[in-house]
Amino acid sequence: MQKMRVPGVVLGVALAVALCGPEGGVAQEQAREAAAAAGPVVSSKTTEDADTALEARLREIAKEHHGRVALYATQLNTGRVAALDADTVVQTASVIKLTILFEAMEQVREGKMHWDDKITLQPGDAVSGSGILLFMDAPQTLTLKDVLTLMIVMSDNTATNLAIDRIGLDAVNARAAWMGLKDTHLYKKIGKPATGPMPEDQAKFGLGKSTPREMARVMERIGLCELDGPGVVGAASISEKDAAICGVAIKMLRNQFYRDTIPRYLEKLDATETGSGIASKTGSLNAVRADVAIVAGKTGPMVISIFTYENADTGWTAENEGEVTIAKLARAIVEAWSPEGIDGKTLVPGLGLGTKNGGTVSPRSGAAASN
Repeated sequence: MQKMRVPGVVLGVALAVALCGPEGGVAQEQAREAAAAAGPVVSSKTTEDADTALEARLREIAKEHHGRVALYATQLNTGRVAALDADTVVQTASVIKLTILFEAMEQVREGKMHWDDKITLQPGDAVSGSGILLFMDAPQTLTLKDVLTLMIVMSDNTATNLAIDRIGLDAVNARAAWMGLKDTHLYKKIGKPATGPMPEDQAKFGLGKSTPREMARVMERIGLCELDGPGVVGAASISEKDAAICGVAIKMLRNQFYRDTIPRYLEKLDATETGSGIASKTGSLNAVRADVAIVAGKTGPMVISIFTYENADTGWTAENEGEVTIAKLARAIVEAWSPEGIDGKTLVPGLGLGTKNGGTVSPRSGAAASN
């Protein structure tokens, strides 16, 4: 179980007080002032007890679900982790579209593409399922940004295929490997025959496969605006160019149309006034419901990645059990880690966390996880 990290300034203050002794004078007073500014220290024992209680609650909710549950969640500024079968390889459904978005961001950064590049919807491109391009006349010209927005906000399947054609299937999978994701793979376009030999497990997973931990990693990179290289722990600073790219992606994700999973019990903001405090990408199949989100908690940003699968409830109503189970799990996590709720003001590139040049670098989400 991850323990709360005691801020370095607090340890330094404690040492200063000890060295000054009872007659430390100005130095001792300065130490007291620094300690007060640092805020209260939460004991590791208190945090461990809280995380043990949270894990028990998550297991209780998962046990009540008529199907299977896998999840990974982390609070980025504290390193706290909650996990249930976090490394189980699952069907992603449309959640895999996050990897397409991330590769598009990287190609825009490298100058290989631009948000205003033109993409044409041709007769015969439309495929069934979620989205609106299916109902539009062709030919139709859109920008790359339009296509990706439809892919994320409405999970438009036709837009997804247009994005794959423009970005490249192999490029998406190479980027997943670049990030160190060993179990994440996009197999093919939606509703179209494969253009080459498929891996043996494609029939099992369909559009894509991943794990809760690995999909959380993709979302974390988008939120923290880590576009600088594989395995880098935070950028020295976020450049203006990178921040602009990440801002476009975060805007898409925080305007997610499907909000009956992670946001269901959490989104109490009037998004028309302040903007959503949750940026997410959902995925749905008959027996699968999934959501991966950044949740801007008032005590610090969280990434929550939840998959329900082999679900008994295969219906398509808002009360689908898989969707309600995800909502209950997300609520339990946020209530434990950010009892004061969420605040969309920090849902910006970098998520309001400091960098190496000024502040603290967030802990890696892969560290000290438990199952």
